[in-house]
Amino acid sequence: MNYDDITPEDFGASLRGLGLNLLVRDVARQVTFLEEVFGMKAFQPTADFAIMTYGTQVFQVHSDGTYHSNPLLGLLPESPPRGGGIEIRLYDTDPDAACNRAEAAGGSVLQPPTDKPHGLREAYILCENGYAWVPSRVK
Repeated sequence: MNYDDITPEDFGASLRGLGLNLLVRDVARQVTFLEEVFGMKAFQPTADFAIMTYGTQVFQVHSDGTYHSNPLLGLLPESPPRGGGIEIRLYDTDPDAACNRAEAAGGSVLQPPTDKPHGLREAYILCENGYAWVPSRVK
């Protein structure tokens, strides 16, 4: 799919399965964080929206302002963590490399890369919007 030129209507009609949409204070900063730390790619980024890809997966980033009439807006906390209790797992990302880039991109390493009993090496990185990103690989 050509995310560079897709219309909002066609993009919406293409979505299937499970979707992820992150509400953030600053779309440009979130996009930069995701690109620099995890090698994601942004399409059609604006101050209010971006289509993001991670490998073959697609998700969306929206600014708070785009949710002016959405019932979730009133539930957002004023300060992070916004995504308390959710882990966004990135199974194809080297946790050591991601942690090395995280702080320079505005993130905080909650847990450095650790070999876990379930067979993965993983880390926990918080972005400035409070979402927990978990880069991991088979150890």
